[in-house]
Amino acid sequence: MTVHLVKLNVGAESVDDVAGWVKRRVEKNARGLFGPVHDHVTRMFPKRVAELLDGGSMYWVIKGVILARQRIVGLEPVMSEDGVQRCAILMAPELVLTEAQPRRAFQGWRYLRAEDAPRDVKGGARREPPALRAKLAELGLL
Repeated sequence: MTVHLVKLNVGAESVDDVAGWVKRRVEKNARGLFGPVHDHVTRMFPKRVAELLDGGSMYWVIKGVILARQRIVGLEPVMSEDGVQRCAILMAPELVLTEAQPRRAFQGWRYLRAEDAPRDVKGGARREPPALRAKLAELGLL
């Protein structure tokens, strides 16, 4: 059974910001250990590995709203510079836009059940500012 992760993307103002960060990480990683993937290193290693690797995605919260996701392709233990074991969440480089789903702030990542995940945006890419998409979602207009 598939499960996803949801994570705040602190510092991102838009989906375009996230796309730029993903592109830079993929270019850097193409020459390194993991190959052409986007990696995000986190302190905690997920316990539900099999469910995450069974079609799971990382859903990104941008300015209080889930707006995009990336497919998770692997989880690798890594040692940080301070000698602490961490987890590299490896994701496909493609950023998929999702329907807007407001989220309150939280620390770290959280599991997201497949039935609770926002649907992908079909057809044309919708790139309204996150605050507008959040308000439209709140009003039931997205």
